[in-house]
Amino acid sequence: MGYQIYIAVSGAGRLGEGLVWDDEDQLLWWVDITGGLIHSYDISSRSNTSYDFGEPVGSIGRREAGGLVVAAKSGFYFFDPASGQKTPIADPEADIAENRFNDGTVDPAGRFWAGTMKDGGEPNRQGCFYLLDHDLSVRPWDQVLYTTNGLAFSADGGTMYFSDSNRAVRTIWQCDYDVDTGTPSSPRLFFDTAALAGRPDGGTVDSDGCYWMAGVGGWQIYRITPDGNIDMTIDVPVEKPTKPMFGGVNRDILFVSSIGFDLTAGTEADQPEAGALLAITGLNITGLPQPRFAG
Repeated sequence: MGYQIYIAVSGAGRLGEGLVWDDEDQLLWWVDITGGLIHSYDISSRSNTSYDFGEPVGSIGRREAGGLVVAAKSGFYFFDPASGQKTPIADPEADIAENRFNDGTVDPAGRFWAGTMKDGGEPNRQGCFYLLDHDLSVRPWDQVLYTTNGLAFSADGGTMYFSDSNRAVRTIWQCDYDVDTGTPSSPRLFFDTAALAGRPDGGTVDSDGCYWMAGVGGWQIYRITPDGNIDMTIDVPVEKPTKPMFGGVNRDILFVSSIGFDLTAGTEADQPEAGALLAITGLNITGLPQPRFAG
């Protein structure tokens, strides 16, 4: 097998998501969506620091000017973890009280993409991706989904990936991406997960150009080659892995967040670390540097 899995941060009852490794500060930034918490994990000391954002947080990015850009329940914000200061930017769905932001990432040119979804209750196809540009303008993308997820970019920025986790969809798409303008092409099918144990949740791309997918509900992580074939499946000790991200000094540790509630009845004793942040070493695969938001 060659790889090892250990628990980086324990924590039952958490909806872990939004992992971002920052090369400059050598920290793994991540969130607990329902807890409204933003975390930073220091691999050198194996210590985790938590910051209370005060509302559900879907995704984050490090910012060139310092602090974080945040996609939360009530829109886009800047956030200074040291002082706790929140600066509102825009709330593109102020008229849709049921929605909150979910998955997001920074593109290679330093723009922040994030998607929304219906927050609880019966699923409905009312989620949308938004681009927060350098000048802090916001523009929607004309794709409507149930559960926006899986945002990631190829090394050259020319390919954008995204997914819908809904049980009736469970599909990953890819688009040609114009880095100069932040414009994706019409989506095309990249991978249909219907035959897999897990549905597509968060994603990232490694230095070989392969897409890593957290198989939520399936106890597994998958590596998908650029031509759409699975070449690695990793069994993890949690039913609901949510987001993979490479980090560490050499970006060769695969961190994985997870969900610690609404587990399949009867499996609770088999996954005492559900909700934990996992770390997988020994893969001999490295991740891409994660850009900072330039606005």
